Amino acid sequence: MKKKTKIIFILPSLASGGAERVISFVSQNINKEIFEPILLIAGYQSETAYDIKSIKINYLNKSKVRFAIPSIILFLIKHRADIVLSSISHTNEAMSLISPLFRKTKFIGREATILSHRKKERNKKKWSPFSFVLKRLKDFKRLDMIICQSRDMAEDMIKNYQVPKHRTCIINNPISSLPPVKSSRVITETKKFITVGRLTQIKGHLRILEMLSKLKTPFLYTIIGDGNYKDVIFEKAKKLSLLKYIKHIPFTTNVNDYLAENDMFLQGSYVEGFPNALLESCVIGTPVIAFNVPGGTKEIIENGINGFLVDDETTYINMMEDVREWEPDEIRQSVYLKFNKEKIIEQYEKLFIDILKK
Repeated sequence: MKKKTKIIFILPSLASGGAERVISFVSQNINKEIFEPILLIAGYQSETAYDIKSIKINYLNKSKVRFAIPSIILFLIKHRADIVLSSISHTNEAMSLISPLFRKTKFIGREATILSHRKKERNKKKWSPFSFVLKRLKDFKRLDMIICQSRDMAEDMIKNYQVPKHRTCIINNPISSLPPVKSSRVITETKKFITVGRLTQIKGHLRILEMLSKLKTPFLYTIIGDGNYKDVIFEKAKKLSLLKYIKHIPFTTNVNDYLAENDMFLQGSYVEGFPNALLESCVIGTPVIAFNVPGGTKEIIENGINGFLVDDETTYINMMEDVREWEPDEIRQSVYLKFNKEKIIEQYEKLFIDILKK
């Protein structure tokens, strides 16, 4: 019997998040007759938000990836992986640091954002000896491949981090589940809008509120998510006299139900990696209004098919007031053809096979 290719997937945790969702999904769905996947988690089992079945999973019970590095090294020595795939920037940096210790192993990093656009945020982080060393040793060229979620992300790695083009590849995020598509909803006088995502400055909630304050039609706006920008956002809503039109849900496991009952998904982000919540909205059949910003948004949205991609706030407001009737099945089909799980898993499997030939 031919030896299976052993792949160790490494994450900081399995808490709720886009990278965690995608990597746990990929690790569970690759062909088990060809690959032997193992999930290695730096954090704690108590943080796990995803149901992991049919593969081995190991928790190192460390609060930070940097504290887990010695344990990761020992784990890799013991298990002799053919491929190590890590995700999220600081985990990729740690793997690039230790990769020279394992010459027979291929190291793949999966980036979750356009790093150069997050530079200011990273510079605000508290100084530590580990971050000081990593900053000077950071060299993504040490990794055998960087998986990018969008064309913009790949260009950023090549231009700003000197990663050779042949060591980048683009694999979009998969549609990991297909809940029932919503029924067509007759647009009423009151428009129902929704935004799902972290409450951070870069997600652009403030400019959404500014635009909502200029709408001429009645509306209700649901915000799902939590984060360190919450107080700023709701202070802004109060200043604009919008609080009575807003419903805030910090966390829910029924996001699909909320997406289905709203007319439009509003995205205000200034930059995106590959917006999973936006993709999930289209899968449900709810169209999206989004700014044409760096990242994967432009690879999802097709104007007039599953939403609107706009360049300025005036156009955004006009689209919020649009009264056309959308066909939920067509919205779903527009993204399913490009991002169905079979297609994306096949791309990962091909990458794993090809990289071992190099």
